[in-house]
Amino acid sequence: MDRVYLYTFYIFKFFIKYTPKVILNFLLDSLSWIIYKLDKKHKKIAKVNLELAFGNKLEESKKENIIKKCYKNLTHTLADFVKNQGISREELLTKVDFKHEEYLTQAIKNKQKIIILAAHYGNWELLGLGISAKFIPMTTVGRELDSEVMNEILEANRKQHNMNVISKHGAMKGMIQALKKDEAVGILVDQNTKNEEGILIDFFGKKARHTPSVALIAKRFDAVIIPAYITTDDYEKYTIEFYEPFKFVDTGDKEKDILNCVQQQANITQKVIEKKPEEWFWLHQRWKNQYEHLYK
Repeated sequence: MDRVYLYTFYIFKFFIKYTPKVILNFLLDSLSWIIYKLDKKHKKIAKVNLELAFGNKLEESKKENIIKKCYKNLTHTLADFVKNQGISREELLTKVDFKHEEYLTQAIKNKQKIIILAAHYGNWELLGLGISAKFIPMTTVGRELDSEVMNEILEANRKQHNMNVISKHGAMKGMIQALKKDEAVGILVDQNTKNEEGILIDFFGKKARHTPSVALIAKRFDAVIIPAYITTDDYEKYTIEFYEPFKFVDTGDKEKDILNCVQQQANITQKVIEKKPEEWFWLHQRWKNQYEHLYK
């Protein structure tokens, strides 16, 4: 099976590299539409998520359009992932603009421990590469692929320009080591967790499980948490926007303090999604821990 994955990847890579831009964009849009039509399982997940998030606040036609654009975003993000294999630092940085970068540069200047808070939003694979290429070495937490050969390709792409990736399993140890080396740590914190791995917070007015890992290491290292999200209008030029940093506030009530910090993380993620919902990964069962019956 690994050979099938590998051959498919190299065919796709050849297709991405040598197809003229106008034709490529048309074909990627067509591919996303075909997947949207065929992928009934994930389309249902997206519909459940949108209903939980927006309810009657959005018309059904707008929800359907968000799902279509979600598939489009994923196909173009995959294509950009292929384009970024072996990309030079100079070429990479021509693709990315930064907004409110002073939030990060000031933290670097002050020699603070830094946690980049992010989500499966926009071209999230490019987010870490852009930050590490321009500002500071960064270690991110990532899930390993089931295919060993494809995971090697994924890791090679991620480990460019001062960026390192550690496995989701046992990630806390790796994050601690990175912060001790004065690297920034990047974490995507917008997915469902098991009961024992997350705490309940409010997300779009519904209860959801959220990892407390950022809060825990921010408390331990007195680290500054800097939200960062990436967006695009044309899949050619991307903007990484940094949001106002915040820190773990220790009042002595550990459980309450962790909850407040985690809720603050969920709030900024929700704010970004509401601003441009089509770039979030709606195909994940975000509320499964509390609303599993709706996804069946």
